[in-house]
Amino acid sequence: MTPLRSELRDFNTMRMQAKCRSVIPVFSEQDVFDVLVQELHPLKIIGGGSNILITKDQDAYILKNEIKGIEIIDEDGDNALVKVGAGENWHLLVLWTISHGLGGIENLALIPGCVGAAPMQNIGAYGVEQESVFHSLQAIDLVEGTTKTFYKEDCKFGYRESIFKNEVKGKYIITHVNYLFSKHPKLNTSYGAINQKLQEKQVDNPTIEDVAHAVIEIRQSKLPDPKIIPNTGSFFKNPVVGIDVLESIKVRFPSVVSYPVDEKMVKIPAAWLIQHAGYKGMRHGDAATHENHALVLVNHGNATGNEMLSFAEIIQNGVEDKFGIRLVPEVNIW
Repeated sequence: MTPLRSELRDFNTMRMQAKCRSVIPVFSEQDVFDVLVQELHPLKIIGGGSNILITKDQDAYILKNEIKGIEIIDEDGDNALVKVGAGENWHLLVLWTISHGLGGIENLALIPGCVGAAPMQNIGAYGVEQESVFHSLQAIDLVEGTTKTFYKEDCKFGYRESIFKNEVKGKYIITHVNYLFSKHPKLNTSYGAINQKLQEKQVDNPTIEDVAHAVIEIRQSKLPDPKIIPNTGSFFKNPVVGIDVLESIKVRFPSVVSYPVDEKMVKIPAAWLIQHAGYKGMRHGDAATHENHALVLVNHGNATGNEMLSFAEIIQNGVEDKFGIRLVPEVNIW
């Protein structure tokens, strides 16, 4: 057995201490192929490490995705098709689109992590998901050593879901993602506090830059910086439930917040459920919910992955007891 000699603490934003066989950075597709011919098994992929909770040592080789690059590969008068390296920082991509006058992901500013994780998680915020501008991606099969292009219909996107979290989980490393951005974007400012923030700033005719700056200010006021307080951002998914479930909750909690999904389903913010179940700001050893945002679990020092997971289960049980809804983690549990 290969000894576990590489420390993972610096490769995950929850700052969990764990070891693996080795961390291998890859900067190109050729680097990936060079690793595959060495027949190192098993392999796991890590990008920004902002959406994983490591609960134990990893008896695996970890490929650290460092594939960079942003380029326009096709465009017309309305849109630009942009190819992005999967190792690029997501927020820097948002800033790049704004600097080039391209709209579509301004609502997703300041989401932590790398571009390769965006289609895996189908990341979203403030009424927008990356799916809305996704065109395709390139990936390498870690077993066959072949490249494959996945188009939108291939990815089976859902709410914080994709084929990469289900049927082909762990089978591929995403190398590049292609997005179709608009040169004449239609802004989405109706979700959350964006409109309120724009009014505070006296912005009557907002641009994509104005929307992004509003989102950044909102997120910074609510969410802890992982570099200061270790966390993975939103720990749980916002549950999608039937309207009948919402109505039953309204009987006891008339102020419950919800957003329509379709004629039969609504989304209830997990943060609202956690807060009204009494867990906002609660601390369990060094594991805690953040005082400003109940959906964010934070590590105040030396919490282990299993301690964080146990605290998450306490929250799940408490919310289920009070509201009859079982929260599902958004993060990947290692």
